[in-house]
Amino acid sequence: MLVKERMTPNPITITPQTTVATALQLMRDNKIRRLPVVQGDKLIGIVTDRDLLEVSPSPATTLSIFELNYLLAKTKIADILPKDKKLIIISPDAFVEDAALLMRENKIGGIPVVDDGKLVGIITETNIFDTFIDIMGIKQAGYRITIKLGEDRPGVLAEITKAIASCGGNITHTTSFVNASGNSIIVFRINQGDVDSIISAINQQGYSVVSVQQTNA
Repeated sequence: MLVKERMTPNPITITPQTTVATALQLMRDNKIRRLPVVQGDKLIGIVTDRDLLEVSPSPATTLSIFELNYLLAKTKIADILPKDKKLIIISPDAFVEDAALLMRENKIGGIPVVDDGKLVGIITETNIFDTFIDIMGIKQAGYRITIKLGEDRPGVLAEITKAIASCGGNITHTTSFVNASGNSIIVFRINQGDVDSIISAINQQGYSVVSVQQTNA
């Protein structure tokens, strides 16, 4: 799955001349937490709600509300944009997992998506969560079957899917991982087929069904 398939296209942007007050209002009105900063067609930075709150006066300030509004209305994004901070970007043709890894390694919640020097979108932690939900088929009705493998060897997946198909099971989603104990785990979601027969067929292949959960759309 590619970034361009999961990103938010044409994100709301600001310029270096945008005021802090305007940027904060844009975030509130659109329920977003970050704004790419552009100069003409060039992306020059990104600011988050945290960046803006850090430069806003403390609630304990002795300034009046009029003075606060005046200060926020006078402070430009250019005044607070870090000059030495590395701008992390990603290509629309990169894999979603690459974006997730970049966010995790850099402890950030969103990355501007740039194609041939032009800002085309933004991918955020929300986009990543939505991708995970779709991959796991959480919103779809059916059964979630978790299987622990005795060993990870060639042909395992083929054996299990054949057992499921032999009972009329239709696999809609599947994923695999190694748990904390070092065991290989495969998770299937099916939306049809006799579940009891499927479990029996899998057990007969020598695999252990750890759990079976029914999910509703």
